[in-house]
Amino acid sequence: MNVIARHRRASFDYDITEKMIAGLVLSGSEVKSVKAGHVSLKGSFIVAHNGELYLVNAHINPYSFAAVNHEPTRSRKLLLHRKQVDQVSQALDQAGLSAVPLVIGVERGLIKLEIGIGRGKKRFDKRETTMRREAAREAARAISDKHQ
Repeated sequence: MNVIARHRRASFDYDITEKMIAGLVLSGSEVKSVKAGHVSLKGSFIVAHNGELYLVNAHINPYSFAAVNHEPTRSRKLLLHRKQVDQVSQALDQAGLSAVPLVIGVERGLIKLEIGIGRGKKRFDKRETTMRREAAREAARAISDKHQ
């Protein structure tokens, strides 16, 4: 998948256990805008309503050359197989589990969204993740300094 936008805080705020790829129902001007890279997943989330999944609060800027434009933060329906929809809906019903958008991109000309199912991290988990990342960065620096 050719990545267009990432939800950068998702891996920091959630412990992602499962991933799946879904299609999106978009209008023509939204497709043009997403392919141009004018999309943000910051603050977006996934909800289940009447047996269907929706991407809520994702911001897609209006396409400047379109005659009729769309609402930037409207809810967009996700296209998944019934088993996958049921699986995500069950995860949303469980206490502590959430479905979050991770990546939006283009695959074979179609706009796809990677969904992650995971549990929200507590503050001490986030500190642990930060410390682990910094330790790996320092180790990489030490190795590169040793080779120079």
